[in-house]
Formats: sequence, C-alpha cells, structure tokens
Amino acid sequence: MAKVFLVDDDAALVGVVKDWLIHEKHTVESVGTGREALEFLKTYPYDLIILDWGLPDIDGDEVLKQYRAGGGVAPVLMLTGRKQIDDKEAGFEAGADDYLTKPFEIRELGARLRALLRRPPNWHDTSLKIGDIYLDPASHKVSVKGVEIQLYPKDYALLDFLMRHADKVFTSEQLIDHVWDADAALTDEAIRTSVKRLRKALDREGEPSRIETVYGVGYKFRSAT
Repeated sequence: MAKVFLVDDDAALVGVVKDWLIHEKHTVESVGTGREALEFLKTYPYDLIILDWGLPDIDGDEVLKQYRAGGGVAPVLMLTGRKQIDDKEAGFEAGADDYLTKPFEIRELGARLRALLRRPPNWHDTSLKIGDIYLDPASHKVSVKGVEIQLYPKDYALLDFLMRHADKVFTSEQLIDHVWDADAALTDEAIRTSVKRLRKALDREGEPSRIETVYGVGYKFRSAT
C-alpha cells in the first residue's frame, strides 16, 4: 500500500483513477490546481505523485521543478495530452520518472505505478568508490571529492548500476530493463535525460565525463580517467 498524491483538474478522470487506487489498497489525496499541489507537497510526504501537465493555474512541469528544487524525491508520473518528443523530454528534464499520454487505459496506469513503486532490483549493501566518486547504498548518498551531491531516485539507481558494472557498455533498452523495469514502457529519452543530469552533477570542468557515450551502442561508466 502506498500514499499517492493525484493532481488533476479533470473531475471525471480523478474519480476513475481514485476509485482504482483505493481498490488497489492505496491511500489517495487529490487536488485540482498547481498552487494547491505545492502547498500539499510542502506539508505532506507521499510515496508516489501522479501529476497532470495542463493544470489551470500553474503547469505541472513547473510544479514538479519546484518540488524537486525543494528536495522532493518521490517518483512522479506525468499525465498529459502532449505527444511530441520535445514535450516528453521537457517533462523528464523537470524531474519526472515516467510519462503517460492521455487518453490511457487504467491497466497501463497500473503497470506504470507498480514499476515506479518497485525498488530497483539487485541492489547491494556494499559501498562503491571509483576515482573521486563515492556511493553508499546504506545511506543512499553520493559524494564527489568528498562533497555530497543530491540525485533523483532513478538517477541514483542508474549511477549505482553503471558503477557496479564499470567499463561495460549497456544499450538504452538494457538500462531501462535493469533500472526502470521492463513494464515501465519508457523510451531511450528517459536514459538520455538521466545521463545528462548525472553528468551535470558528477563532471568537473576540463575533465572527461565518467559516463561515456559509445555512439551507436549505449553508455558505460569509465573506471579510469
């Protein structure tokens, strides 16, 4: 059972989704505006957030940016009628973990939520140190040259996986299967966005990136500079 926060101004859709979530034994709170959402998110913790892009006052991606900027780490599923790749990429850039286009089947929503609520598989209890990057699963912390950095949950999971398989190249599809779970139904744009955020957090000016793009294949974490 999870505590889910649903943000959407479509009363009919909210009713359907809320009924389904309650049937699945989840606790649900819902609001219909971005301002209400921000107030709730400042006050209450949630296990998962379902956030509509097209809110009547503040766009959902702006709500998400403010939530992430304030340290919010709960997984977020964006709902939207927008289908363009640029729009999806903007959602991931804002900090979304997944993206579902309206209209959708409730079974698909369920599959996405189960994937987001599931912890990444095969996590180990041992810490990792490669070069000046240190990752500690026990405290869920990452530091670079002794300075702690903040990562979104999926970015942390991706870094954990790549560091544990340093110097091995993985395709986007393989990374989605290992980190996001196969039924998350994401595309490689989610990987590109996550890698971009990791590079911004990890890389230092004048030094080569630890996460290397192997063109035409995928990505790898380099153990040597």
